[in-house]
Amino acid sequence: MRMRELVDILNKWAHEYYVLDNPSVPDREYDRLYDELRELERETGTVLFDSPTRRVGGEPVKGFARHTHIARLFSLDKAVSADELSAFFTRVAKAGEATYTVEYKYDGLTVCLTYEGGEFVRATTRGNGTEGEDVTAQVLTVPSFPLRISYMGTLEVRGEAIIRLSALERYNAAHPEETLKNARNAAAGAIRNLDPKITKTRAPEILFYDINYMSENPVSTQMEAFEFLQREGFKVFPYLKHCGSPSEVFAAIDEIEMERRALDVLTDGAVIKVNEEGIRSDMGATDKFPRWAIAYKFEAEEAETTVQRVFWQVGRTGKLTPLAEVAPVDLAGATVRRATLNNYGDLTRKDVKVGSMVRIRRSNEVIPEIIHAVSHVEGSVPVEKPSTCPYCGSGVKEVGANLFCLNEDCPPRIVQKLTHFCSKNAMDVEGMSEATLSLLYERLGVKRFSDLYTLTKGSFCDEAGKPWEGFGEKKIANLISALENSKKIALDRFIYALGIEGIGRVAARDLADFGSVEALEALTYEELIAIENIGEVTARSVLEYFTDAENRGELRRLFALGVAPYVKEKNASGAFAGQTVVLTGTLSTMSRPEAQKKIEALGGVCASSVTGKTTLVIAGEKAGSKLEKAKKLGIRVIGEEEFFATLQKQA
Repeated sequence: MRMRELVDILNKWAHEYYVLDNPSVPDREYDRLYDELRELERETGTVLFDSPTRRVGGEPVKGFARHTHIARLFSLDKAVSADELSAFFTRVAKAGEATYTVEYKYDGLTVCLTYEGGEFVRATTRGNGTEGEDVTAQVLTVPSFPLRISYMGTLEVRGEAIIRLSALERYNAAHPEETLKNARNAAAGAIRNLDPKITKTRAPEILFYDINYMSENPVSTQMEAFEFLQREGFKVFPYLKHCGSPSEVFAAIDEIEMERRALDVLTDGAVIKVNEEGIRSDMGATDKFPRWAIAYKFEAEEAETTVQRVFWQVGRTGKLTPLAEVAPVDLAGATVRRATLNNYGDLTRKDVKVGSMVRIRRSNEVIPEIIHAVSHVEGSVPVEKPSTCPYCGSGVKEVGANLFCLNEDCPPRIVQKLTHFCSKNAMDVEGMSEATLSLLYERLGVKRFSDLYTLTKGSFCDEAGKPWEGFGEKKIANLISALENSKKIALDRFIYALGIEGIGRVAARDLADFGSVEALEALTYEELIAIENIGEVTARSVLEYFTDAENRGELRRLFALGVAPYVKEKNASGAFAGQTVVLTGTLSTMSRPEAQKKIEALGGVCASSVTGKTTLVIAGEKAGSKLEKAKKLGIRVIGEEEFFATLQKQA
């Protein structure tokens, strides 16, 4: 069939051009066969699944759908010094004898591609690690990955969407009316643009670097993952160093740091990973990061500028944070106009004054920070320590180096609390931004969480029934719908949304194990400090929250308005009911996420580390320190064969 022949030839040539950077035919020859294929598709009305014409870019999408990743996409912990990296090596050594891989850390947007039965089915952003945005239409315009592969299982691969510096320069030359400031933001904007045609004009690429999930025959090392990606036709950056010791890792980092400025790709560090899957499994992960990988960030870029004024921001806890407005200065590809200081103590220690020259640093993609004062001029003015809150005029309490507004009804505190409540990892009220919440507070007096659930479409209109400026009917309807959808919420996310001091997402999950808000209200101090991730200070915060009459009243109001936190029901009759299970080593029959899902479906709770609460350890190949610890504690251990037999009995 001529159409099949053309698709195979064109895909081969595209792979040579876009992935291998080694074209075997001139562009005009590719264009000639491409035009022939387009004509055949027009005549027959048929477009093969892997036809290169699918990459042109379709019509704009109306919005990004949400998609849950098969396996979680973690971000990376960071090291900025040799000492911090050495501490990482020490932690790895405790888990077993490991080797390492070192690669460039790209500065773009993480994407995850899914394949089933050998065919590309979906592309998503990393999002919060568990759930991302579906950007399939946009990613289809990128030619650096295959639409069809030989692996027939379910597969997730990770990559970084980037725009080469040369491509950015060409785009800006061709679009002087819309110049893009830096490659990082340009790449993110290209992939997260609702119009795929705009994505294509910016010419993004995806550099692939890892496998996130494999349903069959999972790889056992990072080197195998890299070879798999190359073999299947994914574009990879050619540098990947396999190191047998920490000293070799440091040498590879030095090599990367020397060469990175000559690259056509924006990079700000190196990524170090444990090579062996068995060691990775034993080390596990925190709530945010895998313990077996780390990003080594190169020295942050710095610049000097003048402080024009200092003002104070108030957070949801009442903490006053100084923020400096500075004379605009270019730094790390962005124009910086503001720089932060941690607290009043930090401000005085660094001798920062209005009118003075200061040195600022931009690192880890946050608001730049002031490092120290460089020089003062005759007109430099010291920054006064606020004796009252700059927003509400209430008294200020000094705790160590920090200042706190004592007024719980301080407007910025209220807005920040509402913002936290509506945030993605809390109630996830899509579209309810800080700006919108500020308007709701100012115009309608929205203060409590429960006030949000009394809003109607008319709430966003003036007295004449005309919608507020910037609030069209669709936007208003979406906000009301998002509030309604948020009412049914997992208990751990609801607990986190309440903003109890010291309760992050991990501690919120621990508290959710008690099953209900009513159960939390009854907890004692002794019961709270017995929880692994809760210390004395946080335990007191929890007690204070649930004994406060206003807080208890607010909870009742939320429930009366239909907010219904739920706990996922556990299989009380399953083989692992009531058990806390730890997986260690590599399983040959399934991946770790699959095993965890099966254990949880049969009533068990999966944990990442062996503790006194652990009741069962399932040990695969190359099981390490977790197995040894389980044996010392006398915890029951079973192998993969017995685990699989247990699953078969329940099937």
